[in-house]
Amino acid sequence: MRTYSRNSPEAAARIVAAVLISDGHVCRSEIDTLNALHIERELGLAPGGFGPVIHTLCEDLLMGAYNSGSMMGSIDESTLASLLAEVEAPALQHKVLRLAEAAAAADLHLADSETIVLAAARRQWHIAGDSGADAAASRPALHTA
Repeated sequence: MRTYSRNSPEAAARIVAAVLISDGHVCRSEIDTLNALHIERELGLAPGGFGPVIHTLCEDLLMGAYNSGSMMGSIDESTLASLLAEVEAPALQHKVLRLAEAAAAADLHLADSETIVLAAARRQWHIAGDSGADAAASRPALHTA
């Protein structure tokens, strides 16, 4: 998995992208919601910069899919923790979580895989909340290596 500089726009966008693709289906309402929230401007990406972050994440995950049998199967708990560790600034963490939660809720269905990623972010970043992501703590963990 590629790494990004701490607190970089790409590191932040990759976490939103991970939530977006975690259920295996990116729908138009999710993309429209992120566009309406001006994700690229909010995270400091160049215009059109979010798409390449999603693409790069998918490439990295596909490289790991060979061993695990599924694209998201290559994100185990330690890999997710590493991705989340690239965003240390509390204000940026809150912004990422707000964008990711909005995208996850946009299709009116919060998948278990989305809640797992959101709950992991809340735990690692020590952000309390009452979103559906908190319910993920009682759900099965991500694939472990």
